[in-house]
Amino acid sequence: MKMKETLNLGKTKFPMRGNLPVKEVERQAEWEQEAVYAKRQEKNKDKTPWILHDGPPYANGNIHIGHAMNKITKDIIIRSKSMSGYRSPYVPGWDTHGLPIEQALTNSGVDRKSMTLAEFRKLCEEYAWKQVNGQREDFKRLGVAGDWENPYLTLAPEFEAQQIRLFGQMYANGLIYKGAKPVYWSPSSESTLAEAEIEYHDVESPSIYVAFKAKDTKGKLPENAEFVIWTTTPCTIPANLAIAVNPDFEYSIVAVEDRKFVVATDLVKSLAAELDWSDYTIEGAPLKGTDLEYMVAEHPYYDRESLVIVGDHVTAESGTGLVHTAPGHGEDDYFASMNYDLDVLSPLDDQGRFTDEAPGFEGVFYQDGNKISIEKMEANGRLLKLSYFTHSYPHDWRTKKPVIYRATPQWFCSVEKIRDNTLDIIDNDVKWWHPSGQTRIHNMIRDRKDWVISRQRVWGVPLPIFYGENGEPIVTPETIDYVANLFDEFGSNVWFEREAKDLLPEGFTHPASPNGEFTKEMDIMDVWFDSGSSHHGVLRTRPELQFPADMYLEGSDQYRGWFHSSLLTSVAVNGEAPYKSVLSQGFVNDGDGRKMSKSIGNTVSPNDVIKQRGADILRLWVTSVDTYYDVRISDDILGQVAENYRRIRNTVRFLLGNLFDYDVKADAIAYENLDSIDQYMMNRLNEMVRNVRHAYDTFDFMTINHEITNFLTQDMSNFYLDYAKDVVYIELPDSSKRRNMQTVMYEVAKAVTILLTPILPHTTEEIWTYLQEEEEYAQLAEFPEVVEYANTDELNTKWSAFMDFRSDVNKALEKAREEKVIGKSLEARLHIHANADTQALLDSIGEDLATYLMVSQLDVHQVDNLGEDAYTIDIEHALGATCERCRAVKEEVGTIEAAPHLCARCANIVVNNYPEALVEKEA
Repeated sequence: MKMKETLNLGKTKFPMRGNLPVKEVERQAEWEQEAVYAKRQEKNKDKTPWILHDGPPYANGNIHIGHAMNKITKDIIIRSKSMSGYRSPYVPGWDTHGLPIEQALTNSGVDRKSMTLAEFRKLCEEYAWKQVNGQREDFKRLGVAGDWENPYLTLAPEFEAQQIRLFGQMYANGLIYKGAKPVYWSPSSESTLAEAEIEYHDVESPSIYVAFKAKDTKGKLPENAEFVIWTTTPCTIPANLAIAVNPDFEYSIVAVEDRKFVVATDLVKSLAAELDWSDYTIEGAPLKGTDLEYMVAEHPYYDRESLVIVGDHVTAESGTGLVHTAPGHGEDDYFASMNYDLDVLSPLDDQGRFTDEAPGFEGVFYQDGNKISIEKMEANGRLLKLSYFTHSYPHDWRTKKPVIYRATPQWFCSVEKIRDNTLDIIDNDVKWWHPSGQTRIHNMIRDRKDWVISRQRVWGVPLPIFYGENGEPIVTPETIDYVANLFDEFGSNVWFEREAKDLLPEGFTHPASPNGEFTKEMDIMDVWFDSGSSHHGVLRTRPELQFPADMYLEGSDQYRGWFHSSLLTSVAVNGEAPYKSVLSQGFVNDGDGRKMSKSIGNTVSPNDVIKQRGADILRLWVTSVDTYYDVRISDDILGQVAENYRRIRNTVRFLLGNLFDYDVKADAIAYENLDSIDQYMMNRLNEMVRNVRHAYDTFDFMTINHEITNFLTQDMSNFYLDYAKDVVYIELPDSSKRRNMQTVMYEVAKAVTILLTPILPHTTEEIWTYLQEEEEYAQLAEFPEVVEYANTDELNTKWSAFMDFRSDVNKALEKAREEKVIGKSLEARLHIHANADTQALLDSIGEDLATYLMVSQLDVHQVDNLGEDAYTIDIEHALGATCERCRAVKEEVGTIEAAPHLCARCANIVVNNYPEALVEKEA
């Protein structure tokens, strides 16, 4: 027998490398075959529900890294809730309607005009399902557990039917109306856009100052007075019907040569500089804005009047204090003009080309109209100045083309009617986890009057509105119920397959159609109405879910998107929010903090990361960054994450290796029978469990990562496991010290494995196969409970003081190494000169003090006159020779006749238990 064989060297089949790209696929196949998710739901069926409602990603294209962060975060939360006393199912969803799918089909060569709307919609549905199936496999590959075979889709007949019923309730509550007001219009998409579908890019625009000649000044201004406006949209001048002034501002008459300009008094000096008025005078006393109301000016180039009106939206921050007002092209303009019965003129068609309502501009694209408008005003002497500047301008988020404000007949939801109730709910009923979340959505709702919900597209849920012979809209509980039932049975395509009369109940009559003739609305609903109806179509219909949800979690852009639309529709019909709390995340940028872009080539594909490193590395990355804000990812960053994963894996591997002969039922030592150091480590484990569970409860994923990593690194690897080899390797297999440590090691391995399962499920299930637990899978286990130990304070006081002392010893040992006094720490002999308190502390540690400090020899001398120091540390090379078995330097090595190469401790073990090892040595 060799001496090495007398040691209890660690051994385990748990591999050093995870080979995650391969092993994860195998493990996921096993989970699906064994229905692990279903088993977790069955186990939790009688527990308190905690529901995270999935915000539906758009079903178009491959998933990106933002999708991955979102789904992984949700999975971590739901897994943690499922393992901590809650029933927390996950029903994934998809947003499946909208323009991108129409465009994708068109780009693939589908000729929409060669088929019926119903036929084209069938192709849209097929395309959407293909995208859903592809994304579903990608999300499953991330390790996300859920009811993947029964997701919710906004194109599903049962969902569409509930959306119709929700619309019907909102209509009955007086919140839906038709009107013509300026809305965001995308000429490139030929449709209205919601605010959530707008993004901003810099553009160069003309900046013009225009003088409107006065026509009727009510005797308060010179007859040759001119009202000066500033605008950056000359193309909207054909639609000008008014000039707005602030009722509280003062306005002056500025004489420049032979002209009399009217501008805000506070802006005279800045305008003089801007317009090169080198020699000007102010005539007469200033007039209030209210004095100018109802004066009339001449249009710059049409034979048309422009009324002077008042509006609070007029500011003195820039411009002239007078605002060019085109009610059909601006929201402020529209609302200000409502008090004056002005027409809502918007002389543009769906493609953004001028109609015959703008003489001289017919058929011209609106942007090209800028030049024509400027030339006309210049020819008439109305243009005072032209320059160009770069500024941020709204664009269609899909086509990336500029949008316009255009007044068209649209269907609206009144936000104004439910605004106060909604704001009260935001401020008092919902927990907003992000520090700025409440303020962001509060301000958005506060400043919003309505929501345009109609879209001039094809692929979506049609507005369930009929029209009578006189054009009157018809929406009744009877029609809503009938259409909803049709959609439930046939899907919304039935609206486009049948005539209006076949979509109405048999024998339906209405005063608006005495002859029984009806037509139907052909606009569809805003896709944000679709997804915003999910609380009605999913939370209230799926028996495993509940309303309201405990949490909505999406990106920070959803304060103006899904969080927003869901809140409005829910308050409209339920009088409460659809969620109890909201958690938002930032965006994922590249390693330099730049926005990801295919054109730049700095995107990171989650599928590529998984193929190269594995999903668990991506999942660990999510917990390594502060997802409340924008985060970064790159190959270098993922390399750092992979290194952290390696440390975690190798620490657990060391634990498993030293548990090869440990039977948890036969060998476990009760807490009260553990040595003090082992009890202390159980308390350190307990504190880590407490902190990690709190972090899970507060969705603080970075803290979870840091707590577990620091515990494994600082408490275990750098201390407990560092000296453990001197015990678990050296002592007899059944010795109490070794079983004590194995008990702690097992409890640490088990707790860490369970706590990491929501984050690293593939790796922890691999570890689980090496543990001795009743649950078939780690995913079916419960989080460890926080234990209250009676001696916690006493242990913490004692061992915290020792750890401080140990830190000083390690510094002294390092210095001794640098000075070549010793090589390894086991070559050291420590001389500790200690005051009474330190002496008492070291005495309380007991005979294993040198072991804990990882030195071979130790002398403690009590000294009463150390001054301010509690102790001093001197180091010399240990005396004696190195023990062949434990590698400690001992003076007795070479003096024990029966075991001349061993120290007294090892000689006692070997002589009495492994004498054959000595025989072989002698031979």
